[in-house]
Amino acid sequence: MTSADFEYMATLLRNRAGIVLSVDKTYLLETRLMSVARKHGLAAPEQIPAALRNGCAKLEADVIEAMTTNETLFFRDRHPFDTLQNDILPELIDLRGQSKCLRIWSAACSTGQEPYSIAMLIRDHFPLLAGWQVEIMATDISPSVLARAREGRYTNFEVQRGLPVQLLVRHFEQTAEMWRVRPELRRMVTFREFNLLDDPAALGTFDIIFCRNVLLYFDVETKRAILERMSQRLRAGGALLLGTSETVYGISDAWVTDQQLRGVYRSNGRPRLGPIERLLKPGASETPLQRRAT
Repeated sequence: MTSADFEYMATLLRNRAGIVLSVDKTYLLETRLMSVARKHGLAAPEQIPAALRNGCAKLEADVIEAMTTNETLFFRDRHPFDTLQNDILPELIDLRGQSKCLRIWSAACSTGQEPYSIAMLIRDHFPLLAGWQVEIMATDISPSVLARAREGRYTNFEVQRGLPVQLLVRHFEQTAEMWRVRPELRRMVTFREFNLLDDPAALGTFDIIFCRNVLLYFDVETKRAILERMSQRLRAGGALLLGTSETVYGISDAWVTDQQLRGVYRSNGRPRLGPIERLLKPGASETPLQRRAT
């Protein structure tokens, strides 16, 4: 691939998906696009830039999908899910006790392991929420991985990555060589195609945002734009969880670190807890924050 063609491809991927490719990634680009070239009847990846310049929208979508990393597993890194169970959800249950409404966004969800992990945690540890309106919105840029996620079918290898046996038996049905998420769990998750470079206003507001292990693929300006848009989608008292190697430091001042919960961020300027009058009401229940302080 010529330097001009590589620059064209790198610009397209950055503008359409936020993917940043340096020139030393030429081999990676050509390798990943081999199957795309064959699918579209092209002799080699080197012919893709010319075809794209002719305005082939389907080819562009396939190129973006081929270059998107879809590595994921159930309960990835475990700690964020422990924090969700032990701290974030108890606090939000206290805060949202009147509305009984809870919305969670799993951004860049890939084939669905993360949102299904969240659903399992809620179903197993928070029976109180059975009477609430709980929505887990899971989004990704790739239509093909979303199709897989909606089906909820996983190989033996996939369910062995991070999923305890007792949860596999409780929440999955075995069909031939595959395991499928049970219907009651699938109904808890809504999958939707969404590009993180776009405005998420149409998705509504959320109490919890999982955006884990995806920002590391973007440049600083793209990260800043995504984080600032997400801060506008988080309700007061909500929480953002990033990947273990990701941070807001030096990127966005729209967020502040939760000083008590590792890997958790709060939208800057929005209160962590509800109005002080609510906390001081006679007979008000002790909040999770107060419980941790005692």
